[in-house]
Amino acid sequence: MFGLNRDQGESVALLSIGTFLEYFDLMIYIHMAVLLNELFFPKTDAHTASLLTAFAFCSTYLLRPIGALIFGYIGDHIGRKVTVVITTTMMSFSCLIMANLPTYAQIGITAAWVVTICRIIQGMSSMGEISGAQLYLSETLQPPARYSAVAFLAFAVSLGTSAALGLASFVTSFGLNWRLAFWVGATIAVIGAVARTKLRETPDFADAKRRIKEVFNEKNFENKKLREDFIEREKVNQKTSLALFLMDCMWPLCFYFAYVYCGGLLKTTFNLTPEQIIHQNFIVSVVQILSLLLFVFLSYKVYPLVILKVKLIVSFLIMITCPYWLDQIADPFYLLLLQSAIIFFAADAAPATSIFYKYFPVFKRFTYISFTYALSRALTYVITSFGLVYLTEKFGNWGILIVMVPVCIGYMLGLRHFEKLDQINNRPPAQNLEPLVA
Repeated sequence: MFGLNRDQGESVALLSIGTFLEYFDLMIYIHMAVLLNELFFPKTDAHTASLLTAFAFCSTYLLRPIGALIFGYIGDHIGRKVTVVITTTMMSFSCLIMANLPTYAQIGITAAWVVTICRIIQGMSSMGEISGAQLYLSETLQPPARYSAVAFLAFAVSLGTSAALGLASFVTSFGLNWRLAFWVGATIAVIGAVARTKLRETPDFADAKRRIKEVFNEKNFENKKLREDFIEREKVNQKTSLALFLMDCMWPLCFYFAYVYCGGLLKTTFNLTPEQIIHQNFIVSVVQILSLLLFVFLSYKVYPLVILKVKLIVSFLIMITCPYWLDQIADPFYLLLLQSAIIFFAADAAPATSIFYKYFPVFKRFTYISFTYALSRALTYVITSFGLVYLTEKFGNWGILIVMVPVCIGYMLGLRHFEKLDQINNRPPAQNLEPLVA
């Protein structure tokens, strides 16, 4: 696969399987929310129900920045491997709790608080998971195989999402106990945690640790504090951090619109049942899988920044016409086509993720990229989920543009920044070469 040797192939496989399992667990609740929110939260009027749905959704992402700082510190000071093992273990415990959690009818508001805490833990653990896995492969492989392998992790995320939707659809369609989905999730999370103990530390991190140790040994410095100060003096380009943040905001917007916002329309406008909504979202997830798989293979032949530019143009054109189409759609099938178009061309960091990560110093890389990733998700999901409740009430579907247009502009500015870094470092896209650290 992508010209990798046996050890590299095993690393890609282990990390991809683990990422698949992690996001399978994370997305089970999100895609069964139309059913589970009625079990764990009190029944209210339509407006309050919309806010509760937004709260339940955002609870997964609100404390992700804190999780990013915690796991970023572990990843930058102890190692990448230990981080992905810890996060997978956390996910398995939260799934076990939710699989056995009594409903609101049984224990009242306690059920709502416990499920929210479990969602927060899952969000924090998934944060360390995806950043750790992407960083591991970015520091292990060489381009162009690196681009495709790291992008393949995004495919694994999508596959986990689709599998969660498939299981949710199966459970609800056949009237099975919803707890079965969480038991399956907990089981596979344990398997993933055990499998990842076989990983080795990344060459970049291990080599950087070794070189610092050699330097201090040569100078006869034994003080641990001095070594930590030496690492802390590494500089991070703040414009580069901002550019990555702006680009990271795009995917959560596309995800929320395609799955959550349109899912709400299917319920309120077309009166679909939760089972029918889950089934339609499952079809959208299959489109997402096909899209990511296409871009994974394209990135082996086409420079990733070129791919992102094309995705941005198409995605922007679809987004600015969304309100018009939403006002015209009178059948769930046509809404499915719009959902699929948004998710197929959704502009995100993949497959250029590994290019961006190399512009951060090795001992601050995990912390910065994971915090940027987490903060973008938290802010975008909060603004989008709560904001659209009020914007669409006041402006109808055209209120969507108040969120969509600024995010698209931010993505464009972020992409231009990385293109300039590419040019400064004398790495023209046609050469498919590795950019230097800014």
